[in-house]
Amino acid sequence: AMVLIMLPMWMNFLLRTYSWMTILENNGLLNQLFQKIGLISLYNHIFGTNLEYFSMMNTQGAVVLGMVYNYLPFMILPIYSVIIKLDHSLLEAARDLGAGSLTVFRRVILPLSLPGVVSGITMVFVPSVSTFAISRMLGGGTELLLGDLIERQFLGGAYNPQLGAAISLVMMIIVLVCMLVMNRFGEGEEQAVKL
Repeated sequence: AMVLIMLPMWMNFLLRTYSWMTILENNGLLNQLFQKIGLISLYNHIFGTNLEYFSMMNTQGAVVLGMVYNYLPFMILPIYSVIIKLDHSLLEAARDLGAGSLTVFRRVILPLSLPGVVSGITMVFVPSVSTFAISRMLGGGTELLLGDLIERQFLGGAYNPQLGAAISLVMMIIVLVCMLVMNRFGEGEEQAVKL
């Protein structure tokens, strides 16, 4: 499972995003699959439409899909590295004391894995808050993220580098404050785990 999660990371970020464009476009792999299995015909029959394909490109869903696909390994790896180091005797003790699987997860595994969750949130938040390539490629420029707004101030038609610099500074301050809060939260969790 970890190899399947890490395998796409061996490719360039832009190549992974271009591959999603190939999959989601009007004549893409997904629409061809839907036509072959008759899903588009069934949709047209049920709703009385005359669609030739499902329009998936240049939508908010495509941007979210691209961001999740590109940043999910950055969340999974820190959580995995913390969970793999958990002391199995704690899990056995919880089961011996009568805790069910859900209780073991909620009362033992989740609190002990919080440092990995905090680290994953930090690793995903920092690059995702400033991304602009995914929204331009999969959203067609119609879905505006903060990175897109900054990029337009420097390279777009609304050339205003002072505003772009101000937005960048405010974003950097917000990122630093969030990282400080996450570090404080992570330190508190590590101390609680040691006790």
